Amino acid sequence: MEKFNVLILTDHSNHSSENSLYALTNELLRHKLTAKVDIVSRKNFENTSFFNGEVNADIYVSPIDENFSFTESGSFLSGNLKLADPTSYDLVWLRLPPPLSKSFLDFLHSYFNQQLVINNPLAIYETGSKEFLINFPELCPPLKICRSVNDIIDFKNQFPIVLKPFREYGGKGIVRIEGNEVSIGKKKISFDEFADSLDTDGVAYLGVKFLKNVSKGDKRIVVVNGKILGASLRLPAEDSWLCNIAMGGSSHIAKVDEDEKRIVEKINPVLSKMGIVMYGVDTLVGDDGKRILSELNTTSIGGLPQIAALRKLPLVEEAIDLIWKYFLDEVV
Repeated sequence: MEKFNVLILTDHSNHSSENSLYALTNELLRHKLTAKVDIVSRKNFENTSFFNGEVNADIYVSPIDENFSFTESGSFLSGNLKLADPTSYDLVWLRLPPPLSKSFLDFLHSYFNQQLVINNPLAIYETGSKEFLINFPELCPPLKICRSVNDIIDFKNQFPIVLKPFREYGGKGIVRIEGNEVSIGKKKISFDEFADSLDTDGVAYLGVKFLKNVSKGDKRIVVVNGKILGASLRLPAEDSWLCNIAMGGSSHIAKVDEDEKRIVEKINPVLSKMGIVMYGVDTLVGDDGKRILSELNTTSIGGLPQIAALRKLPLVEEAIDLIWKYFLDEVV
């Protein structure tokens, strides 16, 4: 049986024992199609040139064995570095945290032009903007691309709205507008104050109708190669309407309903064609009580080991099987 070499890109600067990289890598290493796994980390000084996008940069990798695990010192990812030949890998897996700049993603696309990269760097950039949801208006609450103050005024005059910066993540920069009151985090200002604070040449928001059922939680659904593997429900803190964990929300095990399955069925052919293999679908409860598409996340999706542990199912193993299936279908 032919086996293949895998390179994982990460940054272990802020890793914890909960980071999905460790469970995913260990299962990848055990898989029958894996010859070896090396990891290149942005934290290591030796890789500065590479992560700066220098065309002829070397990469220094940590070879992974069966003892690989998280340590506070990051010893498995910072010790025993060796210079690697980038052409020696068959599959490259991006496990880098957002944000990732367009220039760096373009660089990765050209640097690894002989390998299958998961997820496709060019597609990560395209799908990484909130603006991408405009491709699926029938699955979402009412949306509007807002590139001017007048766009925002037109939209907010219809109903309460939320403004999401195109390329922020983790709930950063989100603004809620109801009438002439603007909420930014826990701070409230007038709409006139908010409008005056905007750079009129750089307005770039996705406007979304504010949903009255937001307190029922934001569900994150993990999909690999078109298959739904699990979900978690993120509930807002008592004094907040934001469900993001980074904003104080809490995570709970959840089931995927029929409406959400239909959402995945509609978006997966588009994402798969672009080279998006592992991704997260976020849903909220619409005003009609049905779950609707809120966000797509295509950069370093986490949480699967925790979902697997709660459900007592081998979901990490299944994820790796599905990734190799995608690789075989595309390359072999």
